[in-house]
Amino acid sequence: MQFHCPEWHNRLTSTNSILCDRLLQGEPLPNGFVLAAHQQTAGKGRLGRSWQSSGGRNLTFSFLLKPIKRIHQVTALPMAVAIAVAISLEQYGLTVQTKWPNDLLVRKRKICGILTECPQPLSIVVGVGVNINMTLDEADLIDQPATSVFIESGQQLSVQSFLDRLLPTLTVWIQNWQRCGFSALHAAWRNRCFNLGKEIEVGDGNNRKTGILIGFGSAGQLRLQEDNGQQTEIWAGDLS
Repeated sequence: MQFHCPEWHNRLTSTNSILCDRLLQGEPLPNGFVLAAHQQTAGKGRLGRSWQSSGGRNLTFSFLLKPIKRIHQVTALPMAVAIAVAISLEQYGLTVQTKWPNDLLVRKRKICGILTECPQPLSIVVGVGVNINMTLDEADLIDQPATSVFIESGQQLSVQSFLDRLLPTLTVWIQNWQRCGFSALHAAWRNRCFNLGKEIEVGDGNNRKTGILIGFGSAGQLRLQEDNGQQTEIWAGDLS
C-alpha cells in the first residue's frame, strides 16, 4: 500500500468519525487516504472512551485501508499499526511496550491508542493517537496513567514531522500484515508485550476472565490460561 499526503485540519471533532462519515456519504476516498487534525474536540477511544488532544500537542490521525482481503486477520491489524508506532517512538530513546490488543505503554503509562472501525464492507478506518508534547500537568488530568514523548525524553517534536516519519514505517508493517497476517508480527509484538506470562483480567462488561497471558493465536487473538488450567482464546475485550 501507499499512503497519500495527509490532509491536515486545525480542528476536527474526531478524525475517525469524519472519515467514516465521508465514506458513508459516498466520497470516493482512495486506499491510504490520511486525515489528520492538530486538535480533536471529540476524539474517540475504544469501548466508548474519549481521547483527549489539546491543540498542536499530540498526534491524532486516521487512515483508510481497502479492500480488506484477510478478514480473519483483522484482529492483528491494530497490532501491526502499534508495532510501527513503537518503532518510531523508540528512535527517541523510549522503551515501548505493547498492550493487547492495540495500546502502547512507556513505564506502564499509555502513550498511544488505536481504534479501528468498519464503516463499509471490506473497508477499515484506523484511528491513531500518540501523545507527543503532552505535559505532566495535562497527563495528570487523564483518568488513567498517561505519558508522552516530552514527559519521557524532554524533547518537543513537530507533530506533523512525526507523522511524516511514521508513515513509511507504517507502510512496511501493514504490508507485512497484508502478506502474512499475524505471523509476520508475532515476534515484534511478543518481544514488547509487557504482561506476557503475567496474571491479567480481560473481557467486556461483566463477561470477564482472569488467568495467565500465555501467548497469542495465529490471528493475534489472546491465549489465556485460566485458574482452573483451561486454555481460552479471547478475540476482543479490555485488558487489565
